[in-house]
Amino acid sequence: MRRLLRALIYALTTAIGLLAFLFPVVTAGQTANTPLLLAFVVGLSFVALLLEVQDDAVNARVVALLGILTAMNAALRFAEVAIPGPGGFSPIFFLIIVTGYVYGGRFGFLLGALTLLVSALITGGVGPWLPYQMLVAGWVGLSSPLLRPLTRCLRIEGRRPEVALLALFGLGWGLLYGALLNLSSWTFIVGPGAPMPATLRETIRLYGAFYVTTSLVWDLARGLGNVALTLAFGAPTLRVLRRFHKRFSFTYRLQEA
Repeated sequence: MRRLLRALIYALTTAIGLLAFLFPVVTAGQTANTPLLLAFVVGLSFVALLLEVQDDAVNARVVALLGILTAMNAALRFAEVAIPGPGGFSPIFFLIIVTGYVYGGRFGFLLGALTLLVSALITGGVGPWLPYQMLVAGWVGLSSPLLRPLTRCLRIEGRRPEVALLALFGLGWGLLYGALLNLSSWTFIVGPGAPMPATLRETIRLYGAFYVTTSLVWDLARGLGNVALTLAFGAPTLRVLRRFHKRFSFTYRLQEA
């Protein structure tokens, strides 16, 4: 029952996020209620966190690890604000990707969403963009376990090609992160009262042109930064995370016995 409830919470959060991103497009530029959206995203994230804590001793330890990693990632974002990198480069996505890949989509989603929330409170970055950033960062971690079947099929787990695959994944999300955030504000940047395209195909064409001319280079710096960090630190980070994961699983088996 708890597993079903957790799945429903994450599905509901994702559904609300998709509606929020598409709302300005389908309503010809009207804005979503950002405070309400932020309340939904933060509230559902904490409900999911409470469900994780109440599950068992292993999850309690994993949640403690989640708190540590969230604090570390928020500190990295603070350093990024103090010393800006090139373009849209940010060091936070590397940890979101690799931890979601090792510990699962639920862990990755919470790490991504909470990292953006905590870092925004530290840096004063709270604004109408925050719930959208939390959602997309959460989706980065939520989707990273999708690589597992591919690594098992190719038999590259624990080898250098696995790190390269994660690096390509980071490159893709570096671009997609910016594309999704732009989607939430595209109609406002174009200008109030601007006529919306009549067809979905025309909407996609115009948005593609807008993205390429305004954001592609910025997002490419983010994606290449993800690649560089993953290639440099991916292998040792995966080893450490897997060691903790095995230790938690071993402790849980002892308790079950």
